[in-house]
Amino acid sequence: MKNLFKTPISGKIVEIGPENKEDQIIFATETSCDETAAAVVLNGRTVLSNIVASQIDIHKKYGGVIPEIAARQHLETINLVIEEAKEKAGIKMQDITAFAGTAGPGLVGALLVGLNAAKSLSLVYDKPFIGVNHLNAHVCANYLESDFEPPFICLLISGGHTQLIRINSYSDQEILGETLDDAVGEAYDKVARLLDLPYPGGPCLDKLAREGDKNRFKFPEANVTDFDFSFSGLKTAVLRTCKDFSADDIPKADIAASFQEVVSETLLKKALKAAENGNIKKFALAGGVAANSEIRRKFFLQQDKGFIVHAPEFKFCTDNAAMIASAAYFNSNVMKELDTEVFSRKSPL
Repeated sequence: MKNLFKTPISGKIVEIGPENKEDQIIFATETSCDETAAAVVLNGRTVLSNIVASQIDIHKKYGGVIPEIAARQHLETINLVIEEAKEKAGIKMQDITAFAGTAGPGLVGALLVGLNAAKSLSLVYDKPFIGVNHLNAHVCANYLESDFEPPFICLLISGGHTQLIRINSYSDQEILGETLDDAVGEAYDKVARLLDLPYPGGPCLDKLAREGDKNRFKFPEANVTDFDFSFSGLKTAVLRTCKDFSADDIPKADIAASFQEVVSETLLKKALKAAENGNIKKFALAGGVAANSEIRRKFFLQQDKGFIVHAPEFKFCTDNAAMIASAAYFNSNVMKELDTEVFSRKSPL
């Protein structure tokens, strides 16, 4: 099926996606949370530029992202980031095939900055606009600077979402399971706060866990259905363990290592079950937590058992606009009737 889009002023029909054999350049923005990003990507894979302005230092003093501050910072930064992405890519705006922007999910005020910027560029240069689902874009980060392609089982793990997805083709995707409470990244951040680790907590906990004994504490694994996840009970178990020690004597490294062992084993076990059921021997990781060292290690060890395993480069795991451009190219048919709630069990991504 051809994915046809209209230019906003002239009404010209433009075909977007790999079925169009002509080169296509997508210019994308991303402002769903605390990164202001813009990127230019050729044919969904070749990154011509990928500019990210992080707000971590701004939000660190609060221990988390403050939506109003994030939105204001995006407003101050978006034009500079767009200009830098254009200059680094060495292109003229007239060379762009289409503009894309994150339409959700995310912080509403933050989302509107990048979304309106991309829509404005679409109008100014009379090019199609494609709204992109942020989570689907994390999946598509696996296509950047690689030849990786469906079918595969994707484990999407981020600060706000945990999903196990069967990717049958670029446009045929099915969510097999998801978290019933805390997402993986959320659990990492909450445990990091229990251990009094600095923001952002997830990477700090990952680093600390390398120094600890993963077998010292036997934290529970949630008893839920085959492909769903639950981490709230694990978080509570860590809290109770911390209360067994005085504040100065908490064995932080051992707790971090034991916590990470349960999380990584749970993720791997469910992904292997999904691969077995679907008779698929390819895995992909996606989302910010895909940068976690232990999770990556466990999954890439499966290559010794005949699996093909892929994960985006670290710079493409966290929020960025290159993945938005890739999603606009490969999944434009999905995005045509964009609904930011499309991540339900009965709907494609």
